[in-house]
Amino acid sequence: MKVSIIVAVATNNAIGKDNDLLWHLPADMKYFKEITNGHHILTGRKNYESIPEKFRPLPNRTNIVITRNKNYQAPGAYVFAAIQEGISFAEKNGETELFIIGGGEIYRQCIEQNLVRKIYLTRVHQNFEADTFFPELDENYWQITAENFKEKDEKNKIDCTFLELEKIR
Repeated sequence: MKVSIIVAVATNNAIGKDNDLLWHLPADMKYFKEITNGHHILTGRKNYESIPEKFRPLPNRTNIVITRNKNYQAPGAYVFAAIQEGISFAEKNGETELFIIGGGEIYRQCIEQNLVRKIYLTRVHQNFEADTFFPELDENYWQITAENFKEKDEKNKIDCTFLELEKIR
């Protein structure tokens, strides 16, 4: 099973502030939905709670929530204490590609523990004030395999680039 990250990242690596998104880009939301639809997704508790309640759990996906809180409940989702437990659950379920969807601490741990083989990264071409950032990637370990620039328009107020990166080491 492949473990992948999907993330939207500002030019300054910002991904969130006050447990919320920094921008509204319908093109990126559509991309996220298309890529993750029908798959298992893994997220930290705070990131899960940042999803508007009416969209939780995210539909057409098996939602996995990671938290140290043993009493935490997320109706319609599966709750585990550790990332590796969530990954094992997805693998036992026959998943082919598990998507790590955040937040910052979960991304950091997955990269540091060398769990990820692919990153679907939407580069949002603007800096943002933030309190949560995506980890710096070592370019010696990642290769861009796909790149698609999306110019800003009436619905998407910021230029962005959809990138796919593969682990090469």
